[in-house]
Formats: sequence, structure tokens, C-alpha cells
Amino acid sequence: MTVTPDIQAFFDEPTNTISYLVSDPSTGQSAVIDPVLDYDPKSGEVDTRSVETILKAAADRKLTIVWALETHAHADHLSGAPYIKAKTGAQIGIGEHIKDVQRIFRPIFNATDMKPDGGDFDHLFEDGEVFKIGNLAVECIYTPGHTPADLSYKIGDAVFVGDTMFMPDYGTARADFPGGDAHQLYRSIWKLLSLPPETRLFMCHDYKAPGRDTYAWETTVREQRERNVHIGGGKTEDEFVAARMTRDATLSAPTLLLPSIQVNIRAGAFPPAEDNGVHYLRIPVTFKESAAR
Repeated sequence: MTVTPDIQAFFDEPTNTISYLVSDPSTGQSAVIDPVLDYDPKSGEVDTRSVETILKAAADRKLTIVWALETHAHADHLSGAPYIKAKTGAQIGIGEHIKDVQRIFRPIFNATDMKPDGGDFDHLFEDGEVFKIGNLAVECIYTPGHTPADLSYKIGDAVFVGDTMFMPDYGTARADFPGGDAHQLYRSIWKLLSLPPETRLFMCHDYKAPGRDTYAWETTVREQRERNVHIGGGKTEDEFVAARMTRDATLSAPTLLLPSIQVNIRAGAFPPAEDNGVHYLRIPVTFKESAAR
């Protein structure tokens, strides 16, 4: 018999991110999916209030957090997974293709301290791998395209899709980050939409589509098939890719791209402190041809 998970959502408005506390109702074992570490890029100040809110909710319900799960290496927020691990002993898991993302970004940030082959994470999940949270069976579904490493987690009748899709009225994720691929994204979306129509889908972000006044993050396979503004109407793969690439060309880089990536490829850890005890993030500087003369 399939166990239905208890799901509690936590919305972080500064990054438009939804984190989830997912628990087995019979054992109280639980996982946190895509936790946010609060970071102010103007001051460099780090705060744990978002993760503390989740930890308090778990404590109030007497839940035992055994996993901190990442759907991918986020480009729009820093991960709170290490803080959850420090407070609970939970393992940090991500898809095995994080190794591809690390290979892309390690030289960009000269991250020589980073362990090779995803070694900063406790577990790298393979496509189709199944593991347990109490009596809940979690199936890992490889869904690349937004990045090479995106992984969705199917728990009972719920799937946590990361950045692969947004709410139907907002569409789908961008595919223009290094290693992204709009063709892969299209196939990943339809891989998820081949699930039963009543399957619940939980988003990682919401930005309130035009005409909608409230944030939302839960939909279904049926609703996405029928109403998603980027894939509906029988759009072919080539049509989707052309539209996706045209739209991506107009998008600016996320505000927290540079700090987020270099932290999140290290499983949420900051680069080692230097001899003055301070952690520093690196900002690669590139010169346009005219400026380099």
C-alpha cells in the first residue's frame, strides 16, 4: 500500500523559494527538501531564520529529520542543508549528476578545496533509485535540462519537481545556465507528465503569474498537461525549444547566482576560512573586449 506523506511548505519571499518538510505519518521520520539559508548580498550577512522555522516545525510535531534533499545546485538561494545536518545529523543528498555541474563551475571559482566527484555530499542519487523515509518510499527521477543535475523526488502521490516546472500559468524553467539544455528540459517535463493525472506536483519557486495575486506551489499532472502556458496546446519539442531559447535570451542572471553556485556545489558549505578566520566568496571578473584594451 502506498503511504501518503505529510507535507508542510515554507515560502521564502526574498528568493521566491518553497522548501518542504515531508514526513511519514506513522514513524515521524522526515526530510527537508530545498532548504534556504538566508543571505544578504549587500552586507554578506548570513542568517538561519528560514531553516530555524523548519526545525521548529519539526520539533513541534516531534519529527525526526533524516534527510536534507536538494533537487539541484540552486542559482537563486544558498542551501541551508549543512545547518540542518549540524542540528539533526541528517544526510545531505542530491542527484549524481552534480558531478557534471561541479566540473563546469570548479574552474570558474578555482574551487580547489571542493572534494571531487560530489564528495561533499553524503549521498548521490541515481535515476530510478528508491530509498526510504520511515515507511515512505522515495523514487528518484532524473529530470535534467534546467541544469545537468536536476532530480525530482516522487513520494507517494507527490512529486517535488525542483525548477523543472512552475505553476501552469507561469510555465517552465529557463535552460540557459551552463550545462542547461532546452531539449532535455522538454523531455524531462513530459517524463513527469507521463505520471497519472492525479499526481500532485510541488514547485520549488513561484513568482505570481500576471493576473494572480497570491503565491501558489501545488498543482497536478492533469493541470500542467492542460494549462501550462509553455507546453500546452500540443507544442512540439522544436516549438518549445525555440520559444524557450527566445525567452531565455531576455532574462537577466539571478541576483544570487555567483554566491549560490559556489556554495551549493560544495553541498551548502562556504569556502574554507582564510588565515584571519573569515570566509570569502569569489566573484570572477571578466572584461569586455573594449574594456580589456
